[in-house]
This record gives sequence, structure tokens and C-alpha cells, in this order.
Amino acid sequence: MGHNHSQVSNTHKEARKTVYFGIFGSLCLALIKGLSGVFGNSYALIADATESLTDVFSSFIVLLGLRYGSRPPDKNHPYGHGRIEPLITFIVVGILLFTAVFIAKESIENIRNPHEGPKAWTLIVLGCIIIWKEVTYQYVYRKAVKLNSTSLRAEAWHHRSDAITSVAAFIGISISLFFGEGFEGADDWAALFASIFIVYNCYKIFRPALGEILDEHTHDELEQKIRAIALEVDEIITTEKCFIRKTGIYYLVDLHAVVDGTITVREGHDISHRLKDQLMHELPELGNVLIHIEPDHL
Repeated sequence: MGHNHSQVSNTHKEARKTVYFGIFGSLCLALIKGLSGVFGNSYALIADATESLTDVFSSFIVLLGLRYGSRPPDKNHPYGHGRIEPLITFIVVGILLFTAVFIAKESIENIRNPHEGPKAWTLIVLGCIIIWKEVTYQYVYRKAVKLNSTSLRAEAWHHRSDAITSVAAFIGISISLFFGEGFEGADDWAALFASIFIVYNCYKIFRPALGEILDEHTHDELEQKIRAIALEVDEIITTEKCFIRKTGIYYLVDLHAVVDGTITVREGHDISHRLKDQLMHELPELGNVLIHIEPDHL
């Protein structure tokens, strides 16, 4: 690969620190939600605690993926190990779907079996939790964008879905407390709504990961930058094919560059190296660039 291993390693180290931050928060929240749900008689909070526990489990899976993905290219993996990231994302999506089904099942059972309404103080707990989870989402998502990590983006959405279930629980408990008798099951309906929203989030994180596995072209902006930089290199007349695929946190590029057809092979070779060096320098998100020199037919 074009980037040295230390650069890749540092990037993955930063990603792992971000995941550890999320794990610590999710563990604390699962404990707070679980205890508040049991003593505050809120089934929505108990469902919320269950989701926080699955967050912890999925975060550990993301960590394993980041560790494997940070390995340098080798004989059996000449393009590196970055493709583990979308595969890990699929596992996280699976866990999220399982959580959504579990929450929906419990919610429906609680709706069918009337129970005592939740305690008022659970709203204070939920308010603090919602703020914390949204702050965590914003932090992890910014890191995901900065590091260009698919699995970290899935991790961020995990925190967002946790915040959504908490918001739903907050609304449900509020309705239950405000309207009183006959509305005790409002927080159960809230939990059911949250499970549907989690399924929607699953699609949002699954789709880009699937595109990455299938080498789907969704990189128009990057392609334009590559072509523009290529034309700045001396003796490059134009560019033809430009294929881009994402592997882990980096992009691999195949670029056809057109030069004067009368130059020597050595000169063509030197031009291709200058072009590659220029692209790698100006676009640090590129993992490697393969230049194919084409002769100008005019």
C-alpha cells in the first residue's frame, strides 16, 4: 500500500480510543437505566438498558475489526485488511436488528398485560441520558468522518439509536404521568416505536457498507479532485478511466493518464511516478494509486 504502516496504525489507534470511550459510557448507562427501570417501574427504561448492553457487545466487535483492519498488507492480502470494516458493520446491524425485535416483543407483551405506571423521577434520569448519548453520537460521528471509517460510523449510529429509544421512553413516560390512569402503557408504546426506528437506522448504516463490499462507485467528488490534480502534473494531457474503491479507511485508485505518444518508456514511467506522488501528497485518504499510461492518439 502507498501509506506506511505507522500512519495506518495511528489512525486505527485513534479509532479504537473512540470506541473505548463509547464502551465506558454504554456500560455506565446500561447500569443506570436498568436500575432506574426496575425501581421506577418503567419497561421502556428496561428496554433501553437492554439496548445499551448490546451497544457494549457490538462495540467490542467493532474493536476487533479495527485491530484486524490495521494490519499491514501481506502476501495473502496485498490490498490490506480494510474490508473487515464493512463485514463488522453487517454484524453490528445484525445485533441492532436482534435488539429491535427483542424490544418490540417485550413492548407488545407489556401492552397486552396492564401494569403500574412509571415513577416521575425516571424523567430526570432519561433527560440526562439523552443529552449524554447525543453528545457521544456527535463525538463518535465526527471521528468516523475524520478517519473515514465505516464501522466507526455504524458505532456512532448505535449511540444515536440509543438516544432515540431514550427520547421515546421520555415521551412515553411523560404521557403516562400526565394523563394518569389508563395511560400506564404509554412507555411500552414508546419502546415499540423506538424498535421501529432502530430498524430504520439499520438500513442507513447497512447500505453504505454493502456498497463498499460491492465496490459501488459513490466517489464522484474524489474522482473530480483526482482528475484535477492529474492535469496539474507536467506532460499529462488528460485522464481517461478512473476507478475508485474503498477498503477500510482508505481508497484504492486505478487511473489512466494520457501522455505524448512519442516519448520513451522511461519518460512515461517517470511521469506516472510524479503523478502518483502528487496524488498521494495532496489526497492523504488515498491508500494506493495505480497509474496506467496511455499514448495520445492525435
